[in-house]
Amino acid sequence: MPELPEIETSRRGIEPYMVGHHIVKAVVRQPKLRWPVSGQIMALENTPVLSVQRRAKYLLIELPGGWIIGHLGMSGSVRILPEFIEPGKHDHVDFILSTGQVLRYTDPRRFGAWLWEEDLTSSNVLKHLGPEPLSDEFSGEYLFTRSRAKKTLTKPWLMDNKLVVGVGNIYASESLFEAKILPQRPAGSLTESEAQRLALTIKKVLQRSIEQGGTTLKDFLQADGKPGYFAQELQVYGRAGEPCKTCGTLIESEKHGQRTTFFCRHCQH
Repeated sequence: MPELPEIETSRRGIEPYMVGHHIVKAVVRQPKLRWPVSGQIMALENTPVLSVQRRAKYLLIELPGGWIIGHLGMSGSVRILPEFIEPGKHDHVDFILSTGQVLRYTDPRRFGAWLWEEDLTSSNVLKHLGPEPLSDEFSGEYLFTRSRAKKTLTKPWLMDNKLVVGVGNIYASESLFEAKILPQRPAGSLTESEAQRLALTIKKVLQRSIEQGGTTLKDFLQADGKPGYFAQELQVYGRAGEPCKTCGTLIESEKHGQRTTFFCRHCQH
């Protein structure tokens, strides 16, 4: 599943091709995604794009009359292509641009979404989200305060979008490893110094991944069609049974909240 760095990489990739230009029209070949494609999107005609933003894992395309809210689901991607390239089986939505190019949304599992909202503050998919992990609001003090008396395991707790957005399975495992914290510890057991270290580590891991273009997942491509490169540096995720790059102890894996967690029992405490 594309995570926050992948979405931010996609946002940065499509922004220069859209802002200051027009969406001539939307071509919707498959309206039945996670939710039906909004009728306002299907009715777009020669509409200027004011900005391309991101909130959590949602792409936000600002138009004069409202916002397109895009979510890539489990397997989706967006790319900028010449308009003449024929769509494939899983190419469900095209935004035809005034530049002669197209923003093409591809999604084999059809679990993404393209929604319309006049006012983002009233959006049902956005209004319950926690702070952005790269914002000043997300800090060690914030994590420590929110963790008090929490019996939830630290790993699934970090993945709760009401606590903080965009810390998905890969980056939660990687951040806990770099912060030297065992993922199965109750969140309430975090000390103030550990919470501070964890918040800083999450910011560092996410920023590093964004700079390197997002994690290479089999279903993810950047806007220009190139894969990301962060997977080359993953320390624990997907490495169960392999030696830890730091100490040589075999990496372990467990199911936490129906998601597989990877960790080193020697390096993390």
